[in-house]
Amino acid sequence: MPLYKTINPNSQTVVKIWKIEESYTSLLTPLTLKPESLERVLGMKSELHQRGFLSVRHLLMLLGYTDFDLFYDKNGKPHLKDGKQISITHSFEYAAVIISDLKIGIDIEKQRDKIAVIAHKFIDYEFQYLNKTALDYRRKLTVIWCAKESLYKLFATPGVSFKNYFLVIPFEIKDTQTVAWIDYNNTPLRYDVYFVEFDGFTCAYAIA
Repeated sequence: MPLYKTINPNSQTVVKIWKIEESYTSLLTPLTLKPESLERVLGMKSELHQRGFLSVRHLLMLLGYTDFDLFYDKNGKPHLKDGKQISITHSFEYAAVIISDLKIGIDIEKQRDKIAVIAHKFIDYEFQYLNKTALDYRRKLTVIWCAKESLYKLFATPGVSFKNYFLVIPFEIKDTQTVAWIDYNNTPLRYDVYFVEFDGFTCAYAIA
């Protein structure tokens, strides 16, 4: 059971990260899925996506839940029947779940060069402190993307723009945390953002 890492950022929050090493069959066999979840996973064209989906269900089991405890609202935001907050992510061979009494969001991304090409699509304010020639430029871009994706999952409001409504204050990679804001309808909201790097990936999570 490749639980890669458990993080407890505070007494109300737990993060679990899974390294996806098992086959699709090995992941599916021990699970009991809702009919709609089984239909969804069987309909996925990519085995990588199937394994990510199933790994999330294994993380739920480690956290004391089953697939039957999880449901999604009309905006695609996951919820737990007991009222705890939950956010889910998977990318290539990693999956993660965060559960808390607080509002939270999480994202994992592989660190890739192409993020510099699309940076203008999700960054505005942050260009004021980023150094495009710095050795850690790609890593910082990935942190910012993950932070904003976490905010998007947390906020769950259709139509919000990463570039126009979310901002991440200056940080250094060694800090492993920063602060981010959502400024929507002239109501600024502050969030703590934590991030961790491993095996060429970045995971960030936002907490209200």
